[in-house]
Amino acid sequence: MKNLILIFFVTLYGYTNAQEKISLDKCYELVRINYPLSKQNEVLNSQLKLQNEIIGLDKLPKVSLNAQATYQSEVTQIPFSIPNATVEPLNKDQYRATLDVNQLIYNGGLLNAQSKLKEIQFKTQQQQIEVSLYQLKNIVNQYFFGILLLQEKNELLQSKMSLLIEKNKEVKTAVKFGAILPASEQVLEAEIIKIQQQINDLQFDKRKLLYHLEKLTATNFDENTILENSISLETTEALRPEFDFFNLQNQQLEASQIIVSKSNLPKLNAFIQGGYGNPALNMLNNSFEAFYVTGIRLNWTLFDWNKTKKEKEVLEISKQLIASEKETFQLNLNRQLQETDFEIQKINQQLKSDEEIIDLRQKIVKSSEAQMKNGVITTSEYLNEIDKLFESKNNQKSHQIQLQLTQANYQIIKGN
Repeated sequence: MKNLILIFFVTLYGYTNAQEKISLDKCYELVRINYPLSKQNEVLNSQLKLQNEIIGLDKLPKVSLNAQATYQSEVTQIPFSIPNATVEPLNKDQYRATLDVNQLIYNGGLLNAQSKLKEIQFKTQQQQIEVSLYQLKNIVNQYFFGILLLQEKNELLQSKMSLLIEKNKEVKTAVKFGAILPASEQVLEAEIIKIQQQINDLQFDKRKLLYHLEKLTATNFDENTILENSISLETTEALRPEFDFFNLQNQQLEASQIIVSKSNLPKLNAFIQGGYGNPALNMLNNSFEAFYVTGIRLNWTLFDWNKTKKEKEVLEISKQLIASEKETFQLNLNRQLQETDFEIQKINQQLKSDEEIIDLRQKIVKSSEAQMKNGVITTSEYLNEIDKLFESKNNQKSHQIQLQLTQANYQIIKGN
């Protein structure tokens, strides 16, 4: 029996010494910081920077080198003769190499519109990450409250063991004076061993759930980590990240519409071309010469067979689809909130019944204890009533944790 008492206090010491405490909000924060998906924000930042640099390069002069050698079946000839002059015909093999420089002057703000679109796309991708990270809160809740429930069950088992150890001392004394049969002491000792076994099982289950929580948060927790039973129930306006995601998708489509509108605006470029060829600009000079040409060039698509109009219509349809998705999401959100609210009401009602049951069970146990001392009932019958009492307490703790889990899920659904 001394060994059983020693085991009990060693186990209790393991749970109370060097305990690390962590809250649900802290777990949310750790997931947001450490989950691999969150690291994509840095990659997206680098991507946006490169994309803006690429767009900025379109504002710089474009330099190109061109060269060609051709042979043609016929060349330009003067259809009459010039007195006292000899005009040599052009060669049918001709050569030309040019260096062309083009500088954008005006394109209707298309580059700025493209840069704006890239920025909105970047924000949309960032918000998609926020949505994915937010959805991980549900998984955190499952692990967190699973561990919390194991903690509560462990406390009940520790309390039950403590009670039985004290009763065993009393029974041991009664056996010594012949008031109770020796088997009563053995029954209690067997029950204490059984409880110790249950405590060990709970400790293993807690380690397993902690392992999953560690992987999710990328944080190492001590085996004796205690989860703080404190849940914030503040109610605020819904701030689900999905709504910002829908809005950014709309902004992205609007930015695309602007680009489509600007794609047909006039585009003005300055250019200069320098080259060397035979013939050069003087087609009558049959020799290699250097030359250059400079000027401005205007491009304006006046008619595109309603291509721009149809592209805008496609984007409008996409906006309608997003509006439909947003409406569906809101509808499902309201349904989930209502269902979760009903569940909270149900659990609250169960907790009221739990209080009444525990109160009655405690009275029964008190009566059974007196009956056992007087030899009216056996130790096994007394233990049966003890089991029923702690089963009721266990149900109460389960309902309390279930209520907190449901309330935390309600907050996530709502967007807090």
